[in-house]
Parts: sequence; structure tokens; C-alpha cells
Amino acid sequence: MTTTTEKATWRSSGGVRGWFGRQPGWVRGIIVLVSAILAFLLPYAAEVPLIGPQIVTEGIDWPSALFNMSYYVLLALGLNVVVGYAGLLDLGYVGFFAVGAYGTALLTSPDSVLYADTGWKWLMAVPVALALTMVAGLILGWPTLRLRGDYLAIVTLGFAEIIRIFATSTTTLRGDRGFASIPHPPGMWNGKPIFGVTDAVPYFWLGLVVIILVILGVRNLDRSRVGRSWLAIREDEEAAEIMGVRTIKYKLWAFAIGAFIGGLGGVLFAGEQGFINSQTFVLQFSILVLAGVVMGGSGNMAGAILGGALISYIPDRLRGISLGDTDLYEYRFALFGLVIIIIMVLRPQGLIPSRRRAMELKDREKEVAPQ
Repeated sequence: MTTTTEKATWRSSGGVRGWFGRQPGWVRGIIVLVSAILAFLLPYAAEVPLIGPQIVTEGIDWPSALFNMSYYVLLALGLNVVVGYAGLLDLGYVGFFAVGAYGTALLTSPDSVLYADTGWKWLMAVPVALALTMVAGLILGWPTLRLRGDYLAIVTLGFAEIIRIFATSTTTLRGDRGFASIPHPPGMWNGKPIFGVTDAVPYFWLGLVVIILVILGVRNLDRSRVGRSWLAIREDEEAAEIMGVRTIKYKLWAFAIGAFIGGLGGVLFAGEQGFINSQTFVLQFSILVLAGVVMGGSGNMAGAILGGALISYIPDRLRGISLGDTDLYEYRFALFGLVIIIIMVLRPQGLIPSRRRAMELKDREKEVAPQ
């Protein structure tokens, strides 16, 4: 429970309660509704005279850049459950993204050895692919229940590399050749498919709907016994176990739910791209998503959303931009790394930190300050 002293410390540090401060419920509802409407209108931001030229990407069309941001945000939200809420350092999160995408491809692509027996459409494959990712989360979580910190990070890193190497070396997953002709999500409008190959706006809207549903689900979990158990495990696992928290159960919950959200990103990615191969799921992907969660604010959904959007938007925004004869896109990861370093130096708690994390860092600064 937050004490009066903690509340006073939080207010004195310039923090606000929740995402929108201490506002009545109806005000927060209006803010959320307006924010959602503006998010759905983002594909048309390019047409706004003063704003459009400043924010739209050049080397990639704006709706495609928005869709890229949508599945990065999903991955950041899922990893935030594992790292931010439960405190389990996961460097292999791209593995769940890969399981979701490959599960979809195996059931729907004509290149798959299972296609003759299944031949499913995208929507039919989604629940099976998501179930596979949750099983993968449990398979990863069960052997690592007694591991913490760096040891857990190394094991999860190995999990992602095993999936990538398996996808590269086996004929079933077709290595670099990958899977083509993965069907798109269903839907017709005026006799034409909604989800085609030329317009990424419907894919972005679909991703946005999925993100909203994930936010509602994770927020309810965070406010439930599950969320309180995750918080106890993150703060002190041994003390939590002594106090009666079933740490094994709730750590498995974190891995399974994080895997489920990562798998959602994978099935959306496969449905939009129509093609995947083993080179899509490199280790750098996991590190990038983790950087986004930490940069945005670990343990806070708003921070994870912002961080996930930025790690996708910044490299895409650098496409087609030159400084003299230098193409900045070639140095996008160096520039992005520089941005992360600056943010971590100036705001170690993240851009939108959780209230507890901001208070912890402030207390830590007081402890190390010279007397």
C-alpha cells in the first residue's frame, strides 16, 4: 500500500497519478476516447499541412510505417509484462514472435508441408498459432523458474537462438527460402478485399484494435491478484514466497501471457507481409524491443507503448534523409543507440515511468547523495 509519505514524495517529484493525472472518471474516459480517435486518424496525418511533412516517413510509405509501429508496440506491451511487471529479464522475446509467425505460415502457406492437410485461411490459423506461442512460453518458463537476473537472460537468449537456428537448418521451416503466399486477414468491402497488398491502412487499424484489446486485458490483470503477485515477485521473490505468493504459478503466467502477446504480433506480421523466413527473427530484434521498453518506462503501459512506437518510427523516419553526402539511414542504429544513451542519462526511469519506479530512483538518489 502506498503511504502518505510516498504520495507526498511522488507529488513533490512532479509525478501524476495514472496516465492522465488525478482526473474524474468521465474526464479520463473522454481523454481515452479522443486519443483512440486520433490514433485511428494517424494514416491521414500526412495530409495535414503543418504536421504532415514533419512526421511522415519518406523511404517507406506512412501507413506501412504505422503498421510497423503497431506490431512493435504489441511486442513492447508483451515484453513489459515479463520484464516490467514480473521482473524477469527476457532477451529472447523474438522467439515468441517467430513462433506466432511460423505457426501461421505452417497452417496457411502453400509452401508448407502441412498445407495439403490443412490449407487453412489466416483467421482459422490464428488461435492455433497463439496456442503454440503460449505453450512455447510455458516450455521456456518451466526450466527457468529457479533462475534470476543474468542467468535467466542467458537462457532466454539461447531460446531465441535455438528457434532461429532450427528455422534456418530444417527443411520443414525452409530456412532462407521461407514461406510465401501466406493469406491476408479476411474481409470484403464493395466486392473488394479490405486487406490487400497495396494499402497498409486496414492492417494498421487491425493492429490498433488488437493493441486496445491487449491494453484492456493487461490493465485488468495488473489491477488483479495476478498483477499484485507480479509486483511482489519483481520486488523480492523470496519475501513474496514467504508471504504466500505462489511464485512458480505467477511466473509461468507472465511467460505465457507475454508469449501470447508476442505471438499476436507474429500472426499480424505474417498476415500483412505474406512472406517470412529465418532472417526476419534475428537476436537484434529482441534487444531492440527490450531497449524500447526500458526507454519508454519499464512497468508502465504508456511507457511501453511510446517506447515500442519510437524504436520503429525513428529508423523509418531516417529513411531518405541525408546530411550532406551521408545517408543517415545507414547509421540508423548508431543514431538510435545515441538517443537511448541520452534518454537513459537524463531520464533513467524512462520517458513515462511507472510511479513506483520513479519513486525508487528518487530514493536511490537521496541514498547516494553526499551528506
